Amino acid sequence: MGGGTSFPREPLDRSKVVIVTGGNTGIGYETAKWIAMLGAKVIIACRSETRAREAIKRMKEEYQEEKQKETNGIIQDGDIYVQFMQVDFASLQSTKEFIETFKSSGTKLHTLVCNAGLGLGPVEFTEDKNELVFQVNYLSQFLLAIHLIPLMECSDADDCRIVLVSSDGHNLAHSFNVSTIQGKQLTEESFESFRNYGDSKLYQVMQMYFMNRRLKGTNISVLSTHPGSVMTEFGRNMECSRTCCLYCFAYTMKFCHCLKTPFEGAETEIYAAIAPQLKGTRDVYYADCKPATTSSQSRNMENQEALLKVSLEMLKDYIPDDIVQRWSTKS
Repeated sequence: MGGGTSFPREPLDRSKVVIVTGGNTGIGYETAKWIAMLGAKVIIACRSETRAREAIKRMKEEYQEEKQKETNGIIQDGDIYVQFMQVDFASLQSTKEFIETFKSSGTKLHTLVCNAGLGLGPVEFTEDKNELVFQVNYLSQFLLAIHLIPLMECSDADDCRIVLVSSDGHNLAHSFNVSTIQGKQLTEESFESFRNYGDSKLYQVMQMYFMNRRLKGTNISVLSTHPGSVMTEFGRNMECSRTCCLYCFAYTMKFCHCLKTPFEGAETEIYAAIAPQLKGTRDVYYADCKPATTSSQSRNMENQEALLKVSLEMLKDYIPDDIVQRWSTKS
């Protein structure tokens, strides 16, 4: 559990725009709700409109309860601003459509919280022929980020941020091998769901490093976070027998007070997204709102650059030449 540090309860600029991917459930829900309650305009990017609408309704009800309690820092007038935009990160085409829709809206963007992710489940492949967890947790949200960075650079704000919600699970990743990251070689027999999840979280930490090298001198900084062990829908895609085992284990941990609530798990990513003292901070991985150590292989610059190169190749049909050129050039 955490050591008592949390995010600042201070009002945010009412013109600040924040996208939270996967903001309809779990730690993403708490992140979106609290950033909105502190005054920012929040856009939830997720797949299900029904679940998003239900989440927004619940956020507004909980905001009124917090207002009745006179909770420090939250806005006291009107209502919170939370909107839904549809995206399915299991589809690169859906991700690109989200990007184009957001760009055409003329809305500025100041903070992108890449929170959406899948946990444990059987081996599955997307319509793009990538292993599902790899694409949802890393590749599609990398595509999202590189398209939205130009908007953040033109936002007239001097403190824009990208928060990549990773995990200490990245320490459990396989040895980095650029030729196998898409997972095309995986079978039911060879698939290790815990380590596969760790692989996707390793790529997010590596992404932080290679993005910051190219964003040096801009108004954008990239941070990564570990939420801790949280009671969420982490295993919702697992087959029934494995899900039962996972949740028996999870409830045992909860009984022993080893699991965080979704709010406790969200505190670090909220901190990374809004804490004013982190302005300009780069290449820091936070756990319990404090800097933590990343794995040695995540810090391997050669592997970071190899990951970037292969990612750009995989996304070549979804990114224009100028973006490819920018990200192909090492600063």
